[in-house]
Amino acid sequence: MASRFRGRDIHPTATGPRANRDIRVPMVRVIDEDGQQLGVLPVEEAVEAAEDRDLDLVEVSPNADPPVCKIMDLGRYKYTQQKKAQEAKKKQRVVEVKEVKLRIKIEEHDYAIKRRHAERFLNDGNKAKVTIMFRGREVTHPDLGRKLLERMANELIEIGTVEQFPNLEGRNMTMVLAPKSTKPPKKDTTPRKKSGRRTEDVSMDDGKLTAPLAEALKDADIPISPDGGADDGKPEGEVKEDA
Repeated sequence: MASRFRGRDIHPTATGPRANRDIRVPMVRVIDEDGQQLGVLPVEEAVEAAEDRDLDLVEVSPNADPPVCKIMDLGRYKYTQQKKAQEAKKKQRVVEVKEVKLRIKIEEHDYAIKRRHAERFLNDGNKAKVTIMFRGREVTHPDLGRKLLERMANELIEIGTVEQFPNLEGRNMTMVLAPKSTKPPKKDTTPRKKSGRRTEDVSMDDGKLTAPLAEALKDADIPISPDGGADDGKPEGEVKEDA
């Protein structure tokens, strides 16, 4: 029976336990293949008991005093642990942050396209980063960009929540939306007092924002190109999907 261990890979790995003759402690607590305790035995005697059963002695709890070893099929044990790790990896989901870029002078049709992009990102389980790009003197009127972000947050309130509120960094104002959890909400049994005040999820003036905000930009003395778009002729918005 001793020849069973010749030529076999029984050395410990970074993810595997010590087994058989690689167990270097003098005494171990042994559990047989049926889960019955055989008591504390010298390691040589425990290895012989495993050989008599044509199985392996595997160290399952090295930090115990004395260490706990179990008689089992080491190859089958490693295969089972590998399958469990693969199944756990399949269930893991990597949440990506995908970006939608807009200008404060964006047309209504273009805004609807950007909103659908953000809606698709949230429905796919990813986060949506909405960025307002300011150019020239537009940066002196961040309230216009904030209103546009608040409008998008309100229109996507059914599928997303605001994880990062509008924040101005340099010439860009960003807001991050996270998908809502698919778990059903818990019922709140706490009685509430009736109130005549109406609350909103995200503060807005009217809940609607006219685009391209031409009148507001005229009042702010910001030059507007004849087509209502960017002064430099570049596309008004981009969609960027982070890898």
